Order: sequence, then structure tokens, then C-alpha cells
Amino acid sequence: MPKRNQYLILAAFAVLLALLAHFSGRMAAEPAFTFAKEEREVYLTFDDGPSTRVTGSILDTLKKEGIKATFFIVGERIPGREEVLRRIAAEGHTIGVHSQGHRYKEIYSSEEAFRKDVEACSRAIEKVTGITPGIYRFPGGGRHAREEALLKKMGYRIVWWNAVCGDGEDLSAPPEQLLRSSLETAKGKKRVVLLMHDRADCTATAKALPAIIKAFREEGCVFRAF
Repeated sequence: MPKRNQYLILAAFAVLLALLAHFSGRMAAEPAFTFAKEEREVYLTFDDGPSTRVTGSILDTLKKEGIKATFFIVGERIPGREEVLRRIAAEGHTIGVHSQGHRYKEIYSSEEAFRKDVEACSRAIEKVTGITPGIYRFPGGGRHAREEALLKKMGYRIVWWNAVCGDGEDLSAPPEQLLRSSLETAKGKKRVVLLMHDRADCTATAKALPAIIKAFREEGCVFRAF
């Protein structure tokens, strides 16, 4: 082969290598296109506290796991547990009103009775923490049209739930059962609001919490507070 042709072939090969290097560099520098995966949210909510041992144990777990949760407080259960309530606030959790006395007949007997109950609980929370709560959960759940309208006028956001651990239905349920109920009732929901309790008689809830958190994390969930 004539030397001139050899030089032309070598020159063309060099140009080809340069082009390959250029485009390879661009491909490496530019991230591949991927579809953003929408996060599945889990809101851990605890009703009927504060209590001393159970709420404290729950707070220990949440602190260890780096998770913020939401606590709906019963005003009459604050005396003697002020430090627990202060700890909830100090560690960055959300505090809401759950009623002053958790006595259904009194709370729902009239619009005025309901208003007074909400205000009494709010004052009790604010006195201890300095926080004016802005969210509310109905004792016993359910829909209450008159009270819902009143709460909105008072500036409260109402928080229901769409999944349960089952500690309110069966106080004898072991932690394993509470875990199963949490996952089963949350199945298929993109935004999970899980109802739990931190009353003194809900020790199984505190024991189940680490496994509940682990299971939701393994499903790719992120934890949020209201």
C-alpha cells in the first residue's frame, strides 16, 4: 500500500478516536434521564397523652431514628407530666389538641361546650410549652359537621387518620400484632396517617414502634409531622 494511503488511514483513525473520546466524555458527564419517584409519606400520630413511661419511650425511639411525629394532647393529663410535654416540644414534634377531658358526652353536648373544651386544652398546652396549637383531632374520631365548621372558624386544621396499629381496639395485642395491623391498614395508601396511642396502658405501642418504623422504611417511605 502506498505510504500516502497509509498516512490518510492513520489520520482518519486518529480523528475517529478523538470523536469517540469527545462523545464518551459528554455521555459520562451528563446524568442518564430517570423518572422521579414520588415519595410515600407516613405520619406517625399519637393520641391521649402525655404519659410518663410510654410517651418517654416513644420519644426515645423517635430521637434515635431521627423522626418527627405528631402528638394530640389531652389537657387533663398534663399535670404532673409537664416535663414530658416540654420534651415533645423541645425535640421538634408537632403538638395538637385532642380535648381537655376526653369525655364524649360533655365535649359534644353543645357548640359552646365543644368550644370551651378546645380552648381549655389549648391553654393548658400553651401554658407549659409556649406553643399555641393549630391542629385538632376529634376524640373518638368520626365526622362532626357542626364542630368541624366551628374549628375552621377558630383557625384549626382537623387531622383524621387512615391507618391504625390497633392499640385502641385491643390493649392486650402484642407488638407483633400492632406491626401487622399498621402495615395492613396502610397498604396501598400514598399518604399514611397512622393512629397510635401513648397512654400509660399502651406499653405495647412503644415496644412495637421500632419495628413499625423499620418496616415502613424498608418500603421506601419517608416520615413527616403535621
